[in-house]
Amino acid sequence: MGVVLRNLQRVVPLRRARLRRDVDTLRHILGIHKFDLGIICVDNRRIQQINSIYRKKNTPTDVLSFPFYEDLRPGKLPCPLHRDELNLGDIFLGVEFVMKQCQEESVDLHAALTAVTAHGICHLLGYRHETEEEWTEMLQREQYILSEFSRLTGRHTEPLMKRCGPDT
Repeated sequence: MGVVLRNLQRVVPLRRARLRRDVDTLRHILGIHKFDLGIICVDNRRIQQINSIYRKKNTPTDVLSFPFYEDLRPGKLPCPLHRDELNLGDIFLGVEFVMKQCQEESVDLHAALTAVTAHGICHLLGYRHETEEEWTEMLQREQYILSEFSRLTGRHTEPLMKRCGPDT
């Protein structure tokens, strides 16, 4: 199964091949290679529009996830009954929003996109951060994923969620 990677924004130059390799590494770490996954890169206008429609927050954001399986327990892989259910869902990356954060904090864009993608995949796998307990559980999972990513690639990557709290 594979990753569908679409770049629908033109604001930030993006190295899609590197992002695809990084997503494949994340999928390997999580053992989700048999599942399809959509990654859609969008600008601030598009991510704000989607955020407004689905979360009632009229502001741009870094990532929005739309899981195929909505009732997964955190960390449990789905058990599809049919081949066409081998799908985790879609992740929208607010590339322009992430780029602005990177400029403000002197962080590498592609490292940040990898961290944000890991966050999005965690949401597809049932993790949430609506309470302090959920936030802590999700942050720990992200730290594990990104430490494994760093070990496998030699590129240091940390969760961006450290600056967030529940329900952000």
